Amino acid sequence: MIYVVVAVAILMTMVLAVVRALKGPTLYDRVLAVNMFGTKTALLLAVVALLFERYDFLDLALAYAL
Repeated sequence: MIYVVVAVAILMTMVLAVVRALKGPTLYDRVLAVNMFGTKTALLLAVVALLFERYDFLDLALAYAL
C-alpha cells in the first residue's frame, strides 16, 4: 500500500517537472527539470520493482541512473 502512495507521489513530481521543462522561464530551469525527470524515472523504476516484487527491475533502475 505504501509503495502505491510513493509511486503516485513520484508520478506527480514527474508531471510537475514536465510542466517546468515546458514553461520554465529560463533555459537553466528547463535543463534542471529534465535532469530531475530522469532522476525520478530511475526512482520510479525502483519503487515499481518493490511494488511488484520484481527485483530484476532494480538492475534496470541502476542502469538507467548511470
